[in-house]
Amino acid sequence: MILYLDMISGISGDMCLGALVDLGVDPGWLEAQLSSLFKGFTIQTAPVFCNHLRATDLTVTVTDTKTSRTYKDIQALIQTSDLSAFVKKNSLAVFEKIARAEARIHGQDMETVHFHEVGGIDSLVDILGTFLCIEKLGITKVHASVVPLGSGYVECAHGRIPVPVPATLAILEGIPVIGSDAETEIVTPTGAALVATLATRFGPVPPMQIAKTGYGSGKKDTGAGVPNLLRMLLGQGIELAEPGCGGLLKEKIHDRIGRDHIQHERIAVLTTQVDDMNPEILGFVMEHLLKKGALDVTYAPVHMKKNRPGTRVEVLCTLEDLDAMIHEILAQTTAIGVRYHISDRAVLLREPCQMDTVFGPVDAKKIRHPDGSTRIVPEYEALAKIARHQGMPLKAVYEKAAE
Repeated sequence: MILYLDMISGISGDMCLGALVDLGVDPGWLEAQLSSLFKGFTIQTAPVFCNHLRATDLTVTVTDTKTSRTYKDIQALIQTSDLSAFVKKNSLAVFEKIARAEARIHGQDMETVHFHEVGGIDSLVDILGTFLCIEKLGITKVHASVVPLGSGYVECAHGRIPVPVPATLAILEGIPVIGSDAETEIVTPTGAALVATLATRFGPVPPMQIAKTGYGSGKKDTGAGVPNLLRMLLGQGIELAEPGCGGLLKEKIHDRIGRDHIQHERIAVLTTQVDDMNPEILGFVMEHLLKKGALDVTYAPVHMKKNRPGTRVEVLCTLEDLDAMIHEILAQTTAIGVRYHISDRAVLLREPCQMDTVFGPVDAKKIRHPDGSTRIVPEYEALAKIARHQGMPLKAVYEKAAE
């Protein structure tokens, strides 16, 4: 499932959680899940209307006003919990972003940062609750609109400071933002850290078939001409039509199996050249990109300016992973730019299977040819594991497996 965050009027923790509840998560279930970790709060929800649009207003009422937690305390709470690996990893990432921003701004050690408003029970509920809901709804990918920012001033533990507050700006570094006519804070540090952790792409709504829409309301009069809402679109990703198809969705793959057993799809092709990079690092980069979801990674020698030998890097990926792959290439290599284009490709249909060999069952893939015949090819990693375990040459393992 894909989730699109439409930040009509910014984002905060309670707006995010309210919209997820509006998508169908039971607030009673959510409160029960969180109450097993810490006490001192209740969750209330109520329908509200903003510019005649119905939304869910979610309020966390805190009854424990004495407990104070540092970043280190919050880490321990999450790490020792029974939460899933997904909820732990992403919740820790959000708190790390906030702690790092607070520490940098106030010149403190990150481990001892007291979170003030952010470290309270209400923010624990907002952050942990958001990822519990994401998991509950089966969401695997999140896209978001460009982040709108408010203006003016806000009172906090440090006194009167300008909007956006410094922590929010620090968290949003590297993320596309835009000004708005809001006259107050509309993106909180918690909201900024949530969207920075959740979203893999920023821009317009991705190609998707919408299943449900949820609205979470804010609590302020922003002074803007738009309702104070966070809108979420939940649905399945789709492929766009081929050129000249009259706007119809691209044919489903399973509709074409009986015709030619060939899968037609659209992918992104990314290329760059490097001439100042240790080849040992390039070996790591290939493995890293494949683990991150690249469909294929290839290297080729090239002769570059100043008579330098270099390496041409080519990466294939899905359209949904394009931005993530650009980020990974620029982060992992010395390249300062990446070229890319969208390409159509045709591939033979294949599916994972197991094949019987003298070594026992091994992972393989079944490939279907255009005439309908099939062949089974063992997976390299499966045979490499056998070669290492048996102390045999890999070529000998391939020969025996083929028998």
